[in-house]
Amino acid sequence: MKLALRCLPELLGHVPEPVPARASLPDWLRALPSMVVSETLGGVEVRGMKQCPPLVDALSLGVMFRLAADVEVADGTLSWDWDPPLDAAATETRSPVGAHVPEQANGAPFGLEPGQFIVKFTNFWTVEAPDGVSLLFTHPLNREDLPFRTLAGLVDCDRFRDGYVHFPALWTDPGFSGRLAAGTPVAQAFPIRREALELSVAAMTDAERARHRAVQEGLQSSPGLYRKEFRAGPVRPGGSAEKGGGR
Repeated sequence: MKLALRCLPELLGHVPEPVPARASLPDWLRALPSMVVSETLGGVEVRGMKQCPPLVDALSLGVMFRLAADVEVADGTLSWDWDPPLDAAATETRSPVGAHVPEQANGAPFGLEPGQFIVKFTNFWTVEAPDGVSLLFTHPLNREDLPFRTLAGLVDCDRFRDGYVHFPALWTDPGFSGRLAAGTPVAQAFPIRREALELSVAAMTDAERARHRAVQEGLQSSPGLYRKEFRAGPVRPGGSAEKGGGR
């Protein structure tokens, strides 16, 4: 599947480009140990989160949209010194961050303090998807290290392909102070084909129960069974998947 991402010509090279999420993996993932000693289990060695393919694959899936410019955070205030080379007649905002007023979230169970604004990260890229495909934009998956949480939204980008999708977010770490660097992941997007969903809900047949039991027993006896036998692996350009993915 191909997505077309476009910015104004004068901004090319001045705002971080969206990238495949696999190219934006966090440093903490690389630093995680593969094996850890569990004092909870009496000192035995167990596999760490780094060896969980579903977690890693979620981090690697889709497209990552990134913060347009450095943003300084101090005492609950966000500021920046950024002057993008936009044409004087352009209607685009010059700010990497905007806001929604507190009243827009009235009644939503977001845990906001009275008078707290909702941050809105500015996106300078349009997105065009193939016919029948929408994009789900959400917080970068498993990125609990970020001091905000981007709200999820679904946009029909096959039709809304010439406008910007911006990213509202809840500021979740009031004690954060420092710099959010340009290029910080602010939203992860996943193309979803629009089609009717049907559910088949039933008890397992005898054959299905036997297969289920074989898998459960295999997971207990053979560490890494999912990765070795079931994981399709990340899909690379050209449509091929890496069996097992090497993790």
